[in-house]
Amino acid sequence: MDSDTDYLFVLRALSEIPFGVGKKLLVDFLQGRSNASIQKNGLEKKDSFGSMAYDNEELEQIVDRLVLNGLVRIASVPQNRFWKVLELTPKGKAEIENPSLFKRKLSFNIKNSKTAITDDDRRTFAAFGDFLTRFNDGQKKAIISNASQLLCIAGAGSGKTTVLTKRIEFLVNYRSVNPSKILAITFTRKARQEMMSRMGDIGVHVETFNSFCERMLRRHSTIAYDRSVRVIKYGEKISIVSQAVKSQGIGMGAAIETYFSYSQRRGKTDEQLMNVFVNDCFFLRDYFKSKGREVNFENMLSTDEKASMMIGVSGFIEAFMRKNGLRDFSDQLLDALRLFASRPDLVPHFDHVLVDEYQDVNSTQIRLLDVLSPPNIFCVGDPRQSIYGWRGSDVKHILSFEDKYTESEVVTLTKNYRSTSHIVDLSNECIRCMGVPDLESFVGGNKDMRILKFDTESGEFEFVIQSILASNTPRSEIFILARTNRQLNELSKIMRFREISHVVRSDEVRRSVVGGPSDVTLATVHAIKGMEADSVFVIGCNGMNFPCRGSEHPVMELVDIDEYDKEEEERRLFYVAMSRARKSLYMTYTGKRPTPFMNSAMNEMMGGDSSIVSGLNASNVEVKVSKGSSDVVSRLKDWRSRLSKETKVPAFIIMHDSTLLDIAQRMPMTKDDLNEVRGLGPVKVMRYGEDILSVVNC
Repeated sequence: MDSDTDYLFVLRALSEIPFGVGKKLLVDFLQGRSNASIQKNGLEKKDSFGSMAYDNEELEQIVDRLVLNGLVRIASVPQNRFWKVLELTPKGKAEIENPSLFKRKLSFNIKNSKTAITDDDRRTFAAFGDFLTRFNDGQKKAIISNASQLLCIAGAGSGKTTVLTKRIEFLVNYRSVNPSKILAITFTRKARQEMMSRMGDIGVHVETFNSFCERMLRRHSTIAYDRSVRVIKYGEKISIVSQAVKSQGIGMGAAIETYFSYSQRRGKTDEQLMNVFVNDCFFLRDYFKSKGREVNFENMLSTDEKASMMIGVSGFIEAFMRKNGLRDFSDQLLDALRLFASRPDLVPHFDHVLVDEYQDVNSTQIRLLDVLSPPNIFCVGDPRQSIYGWRGSDVKHILSFEDKYTESEVVTLTKNYRSTSHIVDLSNECIRCMGVPDLESFVGGNKDMRILKFDTESGEFEFVIQSILASNTPRSEIFILARTNRQLNELSKIMRFREISHVVRSDEVRRSVVGGPSDVTLATVHAIKGMEADSVFVIGCNGMNFPCRGSEHPVMELVDIDEYDKEEEERRLFYVAMSRARKSLYMTYTGKRPTPFMNSAMNEMMGGDSSIVSGLNASNVEVKVSKGSSDVVSRLKDWRSRLSKETKVPAFIIMHDSTLLDIAQRMPMTKDDLNEVRGLGPVKVMRYGEDILSVVNC
C-alpha cells in the first residue's frame, strides 16, 4: 500500500490544518478533493492539499496506524463530546522533525533464509548414529554446529526447546564441555523447570535472567549493598502503591478513576483494575530506571493529571524501596550489572551460554550477556512471536544478531510438528511482510478453519459456547483466545451462568471458574504464548481488537517506548493466536469487516467470510454433506424450527447444527444409537429422542 515514509504526508497535513479535523475531511484534503469546509477555511492553499494519490481505505489505514502508534490522537470537540477529531500528539510533532516509524518497519528485513544442508553435513549427521536419528536436518545442524556464535530461528512448533536441551547434551557428551561451565538462560520459571526436567541433574546452570542475577547478588550481598536488601513481594507492591496514592491525598479508588478511562474500566473487576494499576506503576519506575532517565514531565508524553499522579507514585516507590532495602525484578538485573562494573573479577566465566526466547530480550538483558561475554553463545528464538515490546523487549536484537556477531551462523527451523498444513499456510500468510522463511507442516489433517461474522458479540459468544458443547474434542484441548481481558470476562460470565467449567488466563491473573479436571481454557493471547491445543477459537477478530486501538495499560499512553512498533507487534500477536491451533481454528468477529491483518489470500484460504444473520442463528454454520444426509439435515432443521417457535427457545439452544449433521451421518434407529451422537446426552435423548427418530426414519 504505502511507501515507507508516506505517513509523514498525513502528519504534515494535520500540522498545517489549524483545527481538529475529522477523518473524512482529512482524506478529502489529502486527495485534493474540495468541499464546503475546505473552501470556507482556505485549505486548498495549503502545501499538503492533494499530496496523496490513495483511495479512501488506504488513507484511513495509514491514519489508523498513526493513531495506533500514538502519533495522532482522537479527541472530542468541547462543544459536542460525540464529535471526534484527529489531532497531532507531541510524539507526532516530533516525528515530523525526526522520522523514526519507517525505520522500525524496515528493521524486519532480515538476511537469513532457509538453511542449506551440504553433503558434508549429512555425512557428519550419519556419524552420530542414534544420537540424532529422530531429528530433522535443520535441528541436527543446530544441535552439533561448531560455530561459536549461533542463532537458531525456530518457528512455532519446530521443537526449539528440544534442540536447545539436546545441544547441551551434545556439548557435555561429545565435546567434553564441563557442565558447570554451561549456562542456559530462559525467561520464566515454568520454562526453566521444563528445561531442567528434560536434561536431568547433569550439573548445568539453568536460570532465568532474574534468578541468575539474584543468585549473584545473594552470593556477593556484602559487596553489592551496604545493608541487607531483599526481593519485594507482590503484596508489598500493592501496599506501597496504596501508600503512594494516599501521600497525594487520594485513595486507591480515586487513583483508579483518574488512571483508567471508562472503556478501560468496563468489564473488569476492582481487583483486576488494581493489579493493572500496581503493575503499571512499577513498570513506569522500572522502565525509566533501565534507561537511566528520571520519571518527570520532561520524559513523559503528557502533562495531565494522570501523568502528574504517576510521576508522584513512581517517586514514592523509588524512595520507599531504597529506604527499606527492597529490590524488584528490574533491580536484580541493574544491581547485578552495577556489581560487575565495580568488580569485574566477580563476573562468572562460562564457556557456553545458551539463551532461549531470544526474541524477547530487552536492552538490559543484552547488557548482561555482553558482560558475561562467553566465547560461545547460542541463541534460539522466533521473531514472528515477539509480542512483549510494550514491556521493553526489542525484536531488533534477534533481527540484528548477524550484525552484532559478524562471524555468526544462522540456522532456521522451518518444519512445524504442531499444526495441520492449512493452519500453517494461513499463519505464514499473516506475517509474510516480515520476510522470514515460511514454515512447512508435517502434520496431516483435514481443513478445519473458518472466519465467521456475527451481528452481535453475544451471538459470537453463543456460537463459541454451542460449538464447544457439541464438540468431541476434550475440553482440555480447547482454547478460546481474545485480545483483551474485557472480552474474556464477559464470556466467562456467560459460561459461569451455564456452569461450564473453564480456566481463565489473563494478563494479570490465572483462575479456575466452576473448576474441573477438564476445563476449557479462556485466555488472552499474551497469556497463552508457548501453549497449544487441538481446537482454538479466536474471538473479536475485527479492526478494534487486532490491532487493538486502545490499551488496557494506560502507562503506554504516557511513555514513548522508542523500540516499540505497536502495529507490527499486533500483527505478530494475531499470528501467535492462530499458531496455537493444532487441528481446528475458528475466528469470529462483529462489525463491517475483519481485522486488516486478514488479507484476501487468508480469507480465501479459510473458505471465505461466512456471515451469520443474528445471534439467534449463531449455530447456522455452513457444512458440506452428502445429498442424502443433506435431506435429513433439512428435515431436522424444520423440526427444530417448529419446536423453537412453540417453546420460544432459540434453535441453537435446542440443538447445534453439528449435532444435526452427526445424526444425519449416523442415521440412528434406536435411542441407544442416539446416545452415541455428539452433543445430545441423556437429557436431550429423553426429551427429543422419539421425535428425532421419527424425523430421521420417515
